[in-house]
Amino acid sequence: MTITPSMVKDLREKTGAGMMDCKTALSEAQGDMNAAVEILRKKGIATAAKKAGRTAADGLVGSQLCPDGRHGVLVEVNCETDFVTKTEDFQKFVTRVAEVASKTNPSTLDDLMSAKLESQTVLEVQTALVAKIGENLGVRRFARVEAGAGKKLARYIHAGSKIGVIVSFFDPAGKLDDQTAREVAMHVAAMHPQYVRRDDVPESVLSKEREIMIAQMADTKKPPEILDKIVSGKIGKLFTEICLEDQIFVRDPDGKSSVGAWLKKIDQGIKVDTFVRLQVGEGVEKKSE
Repeated sequence: MTITPSMVKDLREKTGAGMMDCKTALSEAQGDMNAAVEILRKKGIATAAKKAGRTAADGLVGSQLCPDGRHGVLVEVNCETDFVTKTEDFQKFVTRVAEVASKTNPSTLDDLMSAKLESQTVLEVQTALVAKIGENLGVRRFARVEAGAGKKLARYIHAGSKIGVIVSFFDPAGKLDDQTAREVAMHVAAMHPQYVRRDDVPESVLSKEREIMIAQMADTKKPPEILDKIVSGKIGKLFTEICLEDQIFVRDPDGKSSVGAWLKKIDQGIKVDTFVRLQVGEGVEKKSE
């Protein structure tokens, strides 16, 4: 059967595959368009497998807040280069994955990858995109934050979509305005707190920090009671570095109020419930060239 240019063009529009790949697939399928699509999908799986070992430490964070404000979702989708993050295909994939994560409420990453994106699963769409773009890419992780009665959600996506944050607040009187809530989420993006408040810091973490502090002062020959006071002071400073409520709020013009104190100025009942912060490539070991 003769494979015409218009047939190749149609298959390219359907799959995004290269011209020669489309022509070869149509030849193998003897002009059957559906069979040719299946051939390319199978080849896409092979392409994805070949690229799976390549480090994908770049990418974008996608997000969704449901219309009623009761839940929010962040997803991190990785690729190999910043160039790919600027392509329409990749950006659209990130947005669609966030939408699926919001609608289906998956429990695990496997659940998300097996969820349907129209007629295909997220994994199948991802595999086809690997074949089309020519880079290793994939959904790395996602997080979902729920907000019940008396709570409020805020979202902040940093410029370039490299950092995404969702913060849940206790706001029983409904006094927290959208701008302040978003500014706290922006603060989380900038200052990278590890915990909400002091009580959240595990005792094992504090014990290790005390051990290190004491070891650093071993040669000072100060009395134990003095060392205890110094260590207590250092632990207090540590809380201001790692706990959101104790950090100095970046939007305070005087640079004095903590996030927790700033919220209480608005209403005594307002406080942070929890937060999620995803940063692209965080914890991914990059290979040096």
